[in-house]
Amino acid sequence: MKKIAVFVDVQNIYYTVKEQFGCYFNYRELWRQLGEQGEIVQATAYAIERNDAGQRGFQQVLRDIGFEVKLKPFIQRSDGSAKGDWDVGIAIDIMDCAATTNPPEEIVLLSGDGDFDLLLARVSQRYAVSTSVFGVAALTAASLIDAADHFQPIQAKLLLK
Repeated sequence: MKKIAVFVDVQNIYYTVKEQFGCYFNYRELWRQLGEQGEIVQATAYAIERNDAGQRGFQQVLRDIGFEVKLKPFIQRSDGSAKGDWDVGIAIDIMDCAATTNPPEEIVLLSGDGDFDLLLARVSQRYAVSTSVFGVAALTAASLIDAADHFQPIQAKLLLK
C-alpha cells in the first residue's frame, strides 16, 4: 500500500476556498479520498492561533480526523498589519519527511502558494518522492501546479456547503 504524507497550509486553503466558493473545505472527505489511495503515515495541519473558541473547535476536529495541528501565534503589529504564516515550517517538515530513510511514496500539499514550487521540484528531483497539490484552481500559482507531479483542483466533493 502506498504511503502518503499530507501537509496543509490551513490559512491558504481557508481563504482560497472561502473566496472562490463561499464555503469551507471538507477535511474529512479529503482524508477519506487519500485513505482510498494509500496509507496516510503523516498528516500535519499548520494554523494560526488566535485564541478563539471557534478556531479551537476547528483545530480539535482536525486532530480527531488524524492531523497533527501545529500552531503559530497570530501577531498584530502596531501599524495594524498582521503576521502569521507557516511557509518556512511547512518547507522544513516536507524536506525532513522526504529525506528520511523510509520516505513516503507521495507527499500531498494543500496550498495554492507559489512559494512552494521550488520545494516540490527539489523533493521530486532529489528524493524521487511523488508530489501532489490540492488547491483552488483559479487561485493556485501556475508555478506550483507545474512543479507538482499531480494537481488536484478542489471541487464540489471537497467542499462543505
